[in-house]
Amino acid sequence: MKKFVSAVDRFCYRHPRFGIPNLMLYVVIANALIWLFSMMDTTGTLAMTLMFSPYHILRGQVWRIFSFALMPHTSGFLALIAFYFYYFIGSTIERQWGSGKFTVYFLSGLLLTVIYGFIVYFILGRGQDASYREAVSLMIGSLVSAYYIYLSMFFTFATLYPDTQVLLFFFIPIKMKWLGILDAALFLYEVIRIEPFIFKFLPIVAVLNYLLFCGEWLFAYFRPAARQQRHRTVNFQNEVRRMRYEQQQKPYNRICEVCGRTDTDYPELEFRYCSRCAGYHCFCIEHINNHRHFRE
Repeated sequence: MKKFVSAVDRFCYRHPRFGIPNLMLYVVIANALIWLFSMMDTTGTLAMTLMFSPYHILRGQVWRIFSFALMPHTSGFLALIAFYFYYFIGSTIERQWGSGKFTVYFLSGLLLTVIYGFIVYFILGRGQDASYREAVSLMIGSLVSAYYIYLSMFFTFATLYPDTQVLLFFFIPIKMKWLGILDAALFLYEVIRIEPFIFKFLPIVAVLNYLLFCGEWLFAYFRPAARQQRHRTVNFQNEVRRMRYEQQQKPYNRICEVCGRTDTDYPELEFRYCSRCAGYHCFCIEHINNHRHFRE
């Protein structure tokens, strides 16, 4: 996971123009427009045209690969709340990571969902006639939505900002980490409830995107206290000798704890040590004020 995130960071650093700035703003606007038109479409033609359907995608309706992610999965006043919340967490993550990395994050969640949808389609429709495959495709489309992609984004926000407080039901203050744990429990319940069995992996595949980008931080957060060496007294001279020895064994002198860039690969990049982290941890100039602090 760490190597994957480092590779994404290096790609975004080498291609600074990559990415869609304010991506979630465009996604939310598209959701809102489809929501408005859907209320006027009493026949459901619009939803049938935009929903995910491998059968129709293979027959030239390629827009369905992306359009299903723009279809709202709630209605009424709850849809408006969802639109605002999606924009809030998406834009916050984009400011944290940058447009390039957030674009990769959103598109990779979309790609994983599409790939698994096609896998299910080929498994269930193998050896069947066209009408049966179309029916299977529509059944898959009724389950495949952007809901789990947005849930993955919510888990990411809760991991990056665990102590941020929000108002549950507009009046109950609760920290994001507890809300994330509650949503994780509901997510597991939904996985158990989904039938048939082959569809149980659909939400897992979508949330797998979260583990790819935030798994390292998640595991570090729940790391046992003994491994974090709590209440350890640091001998400065021993630490300096240890750091010098480790640097001699590595092809670089400094490496960013967040993005993995080194002073060897990026000689013009500035590196600094964080005074608020426990121990000695180095960060590039882009992440020195934008990282999760290490604790004893």
